[in-house]
Amino acid sequence: MNRLPVPDDPNGSEPQYVSTAQVARALGVSVTTVKRWVDESILPAHRTPGGHRKLLINDVLRLVREGSFPHADLGQLQIPRMPVEESDPRALSKQLTDALLASDSEAVRSLIHGAYRNGVSIEFLADRIIGPAMAYVGHQWEAGQIGIMHEHRSTQACVGALYELRGMLRMQAVDANRPVAICGAPEHDHYTMPSLLAKLVLLDAGWNAINLGPNTPMSAFLDAMHLYKPTLIVVSISYLPDPHQFLQKYSEFYRQAEQLGIPVAVGGRGLTETLRVNMPYTTFGDGLTHLSAFARTLYRRPQRPRRGRPPGSTRRNDLGGIDDDGMDGDD
Repeated sequence: MNRLPVPDDPNGSEPQYVSTAQVARALGVSVTTVKRWVDESILPAHRTPGGHRKLLINDVLRLVREGSFPHADLGQLQIPRMPVEESDPRALSKQLTDALLASDSEAVRSLIHGAYRNGVSIEFLADRIIGPAMAYVGHQWEAGQIGIMHEHRSTQACVGALYELRGMLRMQAVDANRPVAICGAPEHDHYTMPSLLAKLVLLDAGWNAINLGPNTPMSAFLDAMHLYKPTLIVVSISYLPDPHQFLQKYSEFYRQAEQLGIPVAVGGRGLTETLRVNMPYTTFGDGLTHLSAFARTLYRRPQRPRRGRPPGSTRRNDLGGIDDDGMDGDD
């Protein structure tokens, strides 16, 4: 059990906590059940100085996304909800595009964080909201409708919001046995966002994800592979000035990864069909939804147990009463 953490970015938003009783009411289960999920590392919790358990709202929303809660009422968590018309991914992407073109960092931050707090997964956020918005901004720059300064400011606004989100996701990673993943973009590929989003997707899935960032030589991938002994390596390719040279260095990297039994996931708009048919890899994805699905085949964080018990069985709670998914008190 951890003490309440401090956000790793002093300019980031404060984490939102709720009590075990609030979570129990919101999900339609007993407080004892919620406490059991905490004890079994299904739902991370933090201790207040007074010794009470507090849960991050983002952890609760992640649990809802992963499970089935027919009696859930998330209004009990008192989260500011987005209007219905703003929950449509196309509408959200359009709003994000407008905020990016206006270089409105606060609006960008609010839209990205708000979507995640309202239950949108990182991979959906990346593929359906952020991806189309950034593609439109890039097209506007290529068409000469905006200058490079505006394109850079838009990118930095989005990256800044994602770094703040990274701080929230780090607080959720409390499983000491979570696997390690390495993400990065190859040498001469200076795009920051793809490998950062890959890291966030893996953090959200419970992994310990290490992002080597853009412009990373394959020799650095090799060094990281031998140092961290990861369970997964993700190579995101947005731009390759010399595909032939990349393929030579990548093939040696992949050979060593294969010898160590480490799967390699590849993707990105720079990975053309011609290049892909000539390179080895474990899995390829058109988006981060594919990466998330593949990562779940390698590791699943502790799952919520099935509600209830076999017929005729009962369980005594800590106070000597019967735990029957009725309401009991908070810590």
